[in-house]
Amino acid sequence: MTDSEIIRLYGSGKKEQAFNEIVREYSERLYWIVRRFLYSHEDTDDLLQDIFIKVWTALPSFREDARLFTWLYRIAVNESLNFLRKKRVRSFFSVESYRDLMEQKIDDDPYFNGTELERKLWKAMAGLPNKQRIVFMMRYFDEVRYEQMSEILNTSVGSLKASYHHAYMKIKEELQSEF
Repeated sequence: MTDSEIIRLYGSGKKEQAFNEIVREYSERLYWIVRRFLYSHEDTDDLLQDIFIKVWTALPSFREDARLFTWLYRIAVNESLNFLRKKRVRSFFSVESYRDLMEQKIDDDPYFNGTELERKLWKAMAGLPNKQRIVFMMRYFDEVRYEQMSEILNTSVGSLKASYHHAYMKIKEELQSEF
């Protein structure tokens, strides 16, 4: 079902059916977006439920200024960042650093099935500032165009390109120091 059909279905009063279509159509894609932020299957599942609750409550205000997936992506990114901010505040009062916590999640994740090099990449990304990590993940994993990223993150294309370049250089430097 297309985004337009889903929105028409919602507008015709079949709200639950439209919402179920959104969940069916986008849950896996949103799962992987969130998972790249949180590094944990359990945290991702929990947050994904919260995201869909937010989508359900915000759906009446969807104005179709952007594509449905762009709107969902923005909600997923914002909710992921809010989750991480809370974790960062908690880690501020903890003995462990935030990066150590994220690296531990990567090491402890029973669902991680990547190579050692992929594990090192994820750990390098965990050390990036949030904005650089977001831009890097969107560009590297999802191949999101800078123009679409600009729409999602409400940031200029030039700033996004600079953030990606800085993230790329930091990751490259860290991975080269490993070998």
